[in-house]
This record gives sequence, structure tokens and C-alpha cells, in this order.
Amino acid sequence: MGRLCGFVSRSHRVGGFRGGWRGGAVYAAPGGYALAWWIGGGVGAFPAIVHLPIREARPLAQPA
Repeated sequence: MGRLCGFVSRSHRVGGFRGGWRGGAVYAAPGGYALAWWIGGGVGAFPAIVHLPIREARPLAQPA
């Protein structure tokens, strides 16, 4: 469990650093936040579209 928590903690820190660094690079390239908003919208829309066809089975009613 300690190794798992350590891995999660380390990967969270590395991901935060990389996200901040890439955010700065995306801002600096065109000189504004428009590209970052489009990328963020695509990152959010893709999983939403992929999960639309999923239909979960309803649980059967339990007798009282």
C-alpha cells in the first residue's frame, strides 16, 4: 500500500508539473489562451462522446 501511495503521489506531482509547463508553452506559442481552450474542450468532449453509447443494466427490484 505504501508503494502504491508513493507512486500515486509522485505521478500526481510529475503530472502537475508537466501540465503547468505545457500550459505555459501553449499560451506562449500563439500568444493567448484560445488554443488552450480548444484543447481543453476537445479533451473534455472526447470522453463524453465515447461514453454516450454505454447503457447500464438496471438492477432488479428486490422483494420487500
